[in-house]
Amino acid sequence: MSFSPNPLSLSVPDSAFDSWLRDSGYLEIIDQRTSDVHRHSSAAAAAAAPITSTSAPTTPLATGFFISLFSRIVTLFSIFTLNPFAKLSAADFSGPAPSWTSGFIGSFESYSFPSSPAQARLRAHENAKRYARNYASLFVLFFVCTLYQMPVALLGLISCMALWDVVKFCCNRWGLDKYPVVWQCLVRVAQCVTVIILLFSNFQIAIFCALGIGYTGMILHAAFRKLTLAKPPSTGSQK
Repeated sequence: MSFSPNPLSLSVPDSAFDSWLRDSGYLEIIDQRTSDVHRHSSAAAAAAAPITSTSAPTTPLATGFFISLFSRIVTLFSIFTLNPFAKLSAADFSGPAPSWTSGFIGSFESYSFPSSPAQARLRAHENAKRYARNYASLFVLFFVCTLYQMPVALLGLISCMALWDVVKFCCNRWGLDKYPVVWQCLVRVAQCVTVIILLFSNFQIAIFCALGIGYTGMILHAAFRKLTLAKPPSTGSQK
C-alpha cells in the first residue's frame, strides 16, 4: 500500500529544523535527538559489520563494542579541548542562581555520556551559561578550601588586605589624593609589596589549585549534564 504525496504537507530538512529548535530555545530536543541518532547509527554499524576471518570471527557485538569504546575515548579527550566560556556574558552572572538540587545536580537520569564531540560542545556551552552562578560559587568554595589547607597563603592574603586598608586610611587621614605624585608613588610601593607577599606565601599555588579543580569539575558537569528546559512552557494566559 502506497500513499500519494500531500501537497499541503511541510517537509523541513533536518539542518533547518535543528536551526529552528536552536533559535527557539528547544536545546533539550536537539540534545535528545543527537543521542538517539548516534545510538541508532552505532547499532546499524555494528549489525552491518562483516566477519573478517573464518578462524577467529569477529561478532557484530564485539565490533560495536570497540567502535563505541573508541568513540567514547575520542569524545572524552575532546571535552578538555573545549572552551566553555566562549558564549558567556556578564548577564549570565546576574539574577538568582538555578536550584542546586533539582536544577544543578538533578537526578541520576539527568546525566549521560555525550554521544559525540559536537554534543559535548553544545552541552558545555549551554550549561556554562545556565549554571554560571553555580560554577562561580563552587570556585569560591574550592578557593576557600585551598586556603584552609594552605595557612601561609591565607596569611599572605590577609596581610595584603590589611596593607591596602592602611593605604586607604593614610589617604583619607592626610588627604594624599590632593598630591597626585605622592599618591601614585604610595600606590606603586603598595603594589610591589603586595606582589612580594603573595609570591613568598605561595598564593599563586592556591589560585592554580582552585582553578584546576574548579575547571575540571565544571567542564565534566557541563558536558555530562543533559540539557533541560530553561523555562517551563506556558499553559495559557490567565484570565
